[in-house]
Order: sequence, then C-alpha cells, then structure tokens
Amino acid sequence: MWPYPRIVAHRGGGKLAPENTLAGFRTGLARGFRAVEFDVMLARDGVPVVMHDPFLGRTVNGRGNVYDYDAAELTRMDAGSWFGADFTQETVPLYTEVVAFCKANGIWMNVELKPAPGYEAETGRVVGELTRALFGPEIAQDDVRLLPLFSSFQPAALETAREAAPDIPHGLLLKETIPDWETLARSLGAAAIHHNHVTLDPATAAAIKQAGFGLFCYTVNEPQRARELLAWGVDGFCTDRLDLIGPDFA
Repeated sequence: MWPYPRIVAHRGGGKLAPENTLAGFRTGLARGFRAVEFDVMLARDGVPVVMHDPFLGRTVNGRGNVYDYDAAELTRMDAGSWFGADFTQETVPLYTEVVAFCKANGIWMNVELKPAPGYEAETGRVVGELTRALFGPEIAQDDVRLLPLFSSFQPAALETAREAAPDIPHGLLLKETIPDWETLARSLGAAAIHHNHVTLDPATAAAIKQAGFGLFCYTVNEPQRARELLAWGVDGFCTDRLDLIGPDFA
C-alpha cells in the first residue's frame, strides 16, 4: 500500500531552486507540488537541520563538517548563492522550520534521515522524538496520510527512529537490490522500499509489490522513464525536473 502522493519534489524545488532551502520548498509549492523529499542531519548541538551533505562547501559556504557547528551557526550560513544571485539570502533551515512550512501548506513529507558517519543511531532517535512531538495531533487521528514518512540508507537510523516514534512509518532506501532486502525490511518494520530507479528491474519491482511493500523510486527526471516505472507497478517517485514532470503526471 502507498497512501501518499505519487509524484514528490526532490529536496524541495528540484533543479529550480537551491536544494533543501525554504526557497526550494516555496518553489515546489508554486509548481503545485504538495509532496516533498528532504534530508535531515544533526548539528553539533544535536539540533536537526535540513542538509544533504555532512560537510560544507558544495551547497553551503563554509569549511569543515556539519557537526563542527551548532545549529545557530549553520542557520546563518549562505545556502543559496551557489545556485544563483537571487538566492543569496537563503540559509540552512532547521527541521522544525521546514515541518512548520509544510504543515501550514498541506505538504506531505518524505524525511530522509541522512546521518553523518558515526551518528546513525543518534540521528534516528533525535529526529524520531522530535517528529513524534511535532505530529502529536496527527498521530492521535490515526490516519497515516497525515504523517511524514522516514527513509534512510542506514538501518541503525531507522531502528532508533522506530523506537522513538513507532507511529511514524518508514521506508528502506536501496542503491541496488540486495539479496536479503525483504528480510532486512521486515526486521526494520518498513512500510516501503525506496529503490534507485537505475538499478530496478521489472522482476524486482513485482517481487517488492508482491511482498506487500510500497515501492518508491529516486530520482526520476525523464518522463518516458517515469511512465515505464509506473507501468511496472512503482507507487511513486521523486523528481528534480519539476518543469517536465508535474504533480499530476500520469
């Protein structure tokens, strides 16, 4: 079962805005997307921030690692000028800021737990506890469509997130199919498999669906490939090409 939106904006605004910034989320919303994927990791002081890389320099001006800085320092750093002059005021957002924006605008969230090396269990626990607190009223309504979905390549992060927030569903991210994918997913209590579309084949897609998991793919940027994957039974996917693949793509 996949009760969530089918088409998800990757890192907020895909290729149309700096990734994992509030400008990105505003861009996705302006394009009609009511579903986003983004990455969360911990700053030095244990506060979750929305970033993809565990180091600075690619999308955030600075040196060193994310865990070398407190969240208050990261939220003052330039996270937009690398993309274009119009985004020089964009900074690293807190996880709580992104959740507030998404909830205010009716946007569903695929929250990728992206721990820095060595912080897998802590990241899952902290983000899980915070998410459970932020979504208390929605959890009480017992409607999974109102809740975010955690995903991660790191089983340890999913395990501690599940312990901290058992009501929040989660998916196991796979770069390629592994022999024990079903055993691992069931041991983690995963609701879905999030598979690299490049390494997915029709037989594996059918096996995942037959096993009762939702099947989500990343990151699909060509309409022809998107149609092929949907024909295989893929339930949903994220995309960078919001200009080519809209929220109502079929």
